[in-house]
Amino acid sequence: MSPELITSAQNPKLKHLMALQEKSRLRREEGVFVVEGRRELEHCIAAGFEIDAVFICPEIYEGGQTCPPSGRNTRFFHLTKELYEKVAYRGGTEGIIAEVRARNLKLEDLALPENPLVMVLEGVEKPGNLGAVLRSADAAGADAVLVCDPLTDLWNPNLIRASIGAVFTVPVVCCSSDEAIAYLKSRSIRILTAQLQDSSAYYDTDMTCGTAIVMGTEATGLTPVWREAADAHILIPMRGRLDSLNVSVSAAILLYEAVRQRR
Repeated sequence: MSPELITSAQNPKLKHLMALQEKSRLRREEGVFVVEGRRELEHCIAAGFEIDAVFICPEIYEGGQTCPPSGRNTRFFHLTKELYEKVAYRGGTEGIIAEVRARNLKLEDLALPENPLVMVLEGVEKPGNLGAVLRSADAAGADAVLVCDPLTDLWNPNLIRASIGAVFTVPVVCCSSDEAIAYLKSRSIRILTAQLQDSSAYYDTDMTCGTAIVMGTEATGLTPVWREAADAHILIPMRGRLDSLNVSVSAAILLYEAVRQRR
């Protein structure tokens, strides 16, 4: 079947695409989110996500009139360059946007190896920060990321963009802090909380066993439930006048310390 050509900004399918980009409530209700860009979509397809619809601008898309591979039920649409630039969330996305079926993992779905490395974030609210942490988790080979009591939508376009597709390459589970703690304890995964109080330098802490590195928000840090559940408290020494780093930078430092110790 040939792709349907869309030439009007009032087209219902195009308006639905734009609504999915902007409204987290609609994404939750329909279980559908938007992926923009060739690289991100390739990671999404490789991870086995179901693609509902693909919108291509032949003038920009590297494949021209050729449709990218996806599911047999995927619908394809062609957009003019003017319309694509209107709906594209950012520039330089290779002329391709897709509507994708959400797939929300649960803790019991995780298949962790022996001595896993798990990243845990509590109460994260900035999609860009979460996306950047996911990117670091992928680079460090983390086995899972647990997003506890999240204040942002896992399928937020900003998050997907900031992760450069890592949201598809690393197993990510959204759950409550209580659920995460029970899960980690039941599997004898050591909980290390990043905090300033009563802490040791991160490089003096063993991360070669099953390890969960837990971080809170930059503004308020971790809640007491995590501090009390911790097996050890760790910190990144600050030599300057400020007392904190961006959460994504801190996460990268701690994840790569685990990589260093596990060489």
